[in-house]
Amino acid sequence: MSELIVEKIEAYLNELLPDMGLALFEVQFRTETHGWVLRIFIDSPDGVSLDHCSKVSRELGQYLDVEEVIEHAYSLEVSSPGLERPLRSIAEFSKYTGKKARVKVHSAIDGVKIFEGVIGDVGEEKINMTLADGSSMQFTYDMFSKARLAI
Repeated sequence: MSELIVEKIEAYLNELLPDMGLALFEVQFRTETHGWVLRIFIDSPDGVSLDHCSKVSRELGQYLDVEEVIEHAYSLEVSSPGLERPLRSIAEFSKYTGKKARVKVHSAIDGVKIFEGVIGDVGEEKINMTLADGSSMQFTYDMFSKARLAI
């Protein structure tokens, strides 16, 4: 049920957001302590402002009410992915070349599972990082259990 709701919302936002100079980063719809929460994460090359968030919230709220996409009470939150946004694909690593990232690998490398450094060259399958100690490491994306930008 919630997967169908997310799909409908993603389809709507993927039509709406480009006209506003925005892109959809992620949609989350889940039950939490105080009930259902719909979280929308939007992105833009120039950053996301409070005005962007309120416009998207208004437009989406109207759509959800008119189309009756969600039949029960929920809270709607619209925001950017934040400064420590997840890196979910090689393309996202490529977009943030030169930025600091923190990655966690599935299997320890020389006893270490978490690495932090600057994203270097990114190829089709390989990601190079310069670590804090100045050493370089090469990873494949499938080695990561988690990856995000770091500040």
